[in-house]
Amino acid sequence: MSELVTGEAVALELRPARLPSRALAVLLDLVVAVFAYVFVSVLLLASTASLDEAAQTALSIATFLLVLVGGPIAVETLSHGRSLGKMAFGLRVVRDDGGPIRFRHALVRGAVGVVEILMTLGVVACIASLVSARGRRVGDVFAGTLVVRERIPVVRAGFVPPPPPWLAGRFSGLDLSGVPDGLWLAVRQYLTRMGQLDPQVSVGMAQRLADDLAARTGAPVPQGLPPAAFLAAVVHERQSREARQALGPVAFAPPPAQPGAAAVHRHPAPPAGVWQQPPVQAARLPGPAYLPGPAPVAPSVSPVRDQPPADRPATGFAPPA
Repeated sequence: MSELVTGEAVALELRPARLPSRALAVLLDLVVAVFAYVFVSVLLLASTASLDEAAQTALSIATFLLVLVGGPIAVETLSHGRSLGKMAFGLRVVRDDGGPIRFRHALVRGAVGVVEILMTLGVVACIASLVSARGRRVGDVFAGTLVVRERIPVVRAGFVPPPPPWLAGRFSGLDLSGVPDGLWLAVRQYLTRMGQLDPQVSVGMAQRLADDLAARTGAPVPQGLPPAAFLAAVVHERQSREARQALGPVAFAPPPAQPGAAAVHRHPAPPAGVWQQPPVQAARLPGPAYLPGPAPVAPSVSPVRDQPPADRPATGFAPPA
């Protein structure tokens, strides 16, 4: 792991590329460049067969410089330090401060590379890379560049660790409206990747983020509380508020009575061992709702005699007494 300091005094942790990966990347670039050089040379030889020997020699030298020297320089300049071999092995050329390279950096690396790679078959470049602490060759030293690894081992990220249980609800009164989204994103990225950082770098970054968060909320970090725990607790509080705002209070109320529906009255359950006749439900008829009421009382009717008395006519009419 190599620590670079940018112009803004920000420490960057970059992984310098070692000799095996760099050698394979250079070998792939050379194979592609040689094939391109042979192809262009054959085309020029076929098209300039009528020229004299001096002109053909000049064209051969120009082709060598343009394809084997100018080609890699142009590719690294346009791709900001990524040639075909470097892209295949996840490498990139950067400046000493971690920024992207420009034409002058690629030109110095390419010019020195003709001597230490092409003319010496890579022996000088291998020795310089083994001796250097960052694996730099001579061209990197003169150009002020460094080849770093872009691909790092895949780790599961995105999970924000929960705060300690004794911090739950402790920051419920903080005013989080003044915290910008960029600071929230920085805090989340730190919490998801703090296990991958160097311990000293992790502590310093957590302290800076905690100070920024405390300045935005107006509440200082409690004494004795680790900055990482403070960040996790505040992020958890924000997530809880967003969840409550999105879901809202859950209330269960009985559904409103539909028009025309019979009212149902609930009676207490009968004592054990006492049988009651089940209530008779009213039939749903079209039109106004039928509400059961008290049973109508039938009027008292005098009993009808099946056979009239002997002293009365058969018509059943009794004359007044």
